[in-house]
Amino acid sequence: DTRVRGWFLLDSYLPTFFLTGAYLLCIWLGNKFMKNRPPFSLRPHLIMYNLGITLLSFYMLIELILATWEGGYNLQCQNLHSAGEADIRVAKVLWWYYFSKVIEFMDTIFFVLRKKSSQITFLHVYHHATMFNIWWCVLNWIPCGQSFFGPTLNSFIHVLMYSYYGLSVIPSMRKYLWWKKYLTQAQLIQFLLTIVHTLSAAVKPCGFPFGCLMFQSSYMATLVILFINFYIKTYRKAPSRTAVKETPATTEIKNGFHKDYFAAANGLQNNKKAQ
Repeated sequence: DTRVRGWFLLDSYLPTFFLTGAYLLCIWLGNKFMKNRPPFSLRPHLIMYNLGITLLSFYMLIELILATWEGGYNLQCQNLHSAGEADIRVAKVLWWYYFSKVIEFMDTIFFVLRKKSSQITFLHVYHHATMFNIWWCVLNWIPCGQSFFGPTLNSFIHVLMYSYYGLSVIPSMRKYLWWKKYLTQAQLIQFLLTIVHTLSAAVKPCGFPFGCLMFQSSYMATLVILFINFYIKTYRKAPSRTAVKETPATTEIKNGFHKDYFAAANGLQNNKKAQ
């Protein structure tokens, strides 16, 4: 798209490709480096990082709403050229959305430095690496129009999500953070709504490229499958009979928190031998 020529990182795919490669390399080398070292705390860094991503997400959310309102965007299907200056305004916000994906590589780097290897799942790495590359393509060929919807929803979810992450670093706040499970549910709803919105433009076309609609729907479907799998494993997995017998009721994790935040008691009790 000639409207984005000269924009930072967009004229060549190589920077995006090499940054993604560096991200994957940092995960591999970082885990090796941290193997025999104690984890870093990084509490002040995490607070500032999550606050920064929260504010950026809030800016993108508000700016996308205002820009699409100004351009009279059609929610069902919006083409790439009919809104004039509003399309440029949307594209500028979506560039920040693309750039935020390279900033969010730090999510994984922090996991590595804190030795939270259980958090570095296939879903986590797949989502981070692919989003940055996909949005390079979006900004180069379809930087406005129908592309606005997913980032608008995602920016809203990220305001909630990174607020949660930032607050969870503060020990005194953890008891108030009972809504982690609902964040995952909100993410799933976001993906499903994006699929419906994308396919609506295929049912009633408005000039937006059909192939892009099919690709976006397919990619979102992979995220739905992976997030459902994550949700089932994290929140719906029934405890084994052995675990039920061994773990007393007092060791249940409260307020919906996962084991990453609270360590439950081991359930072992000293048995007195009969005299």
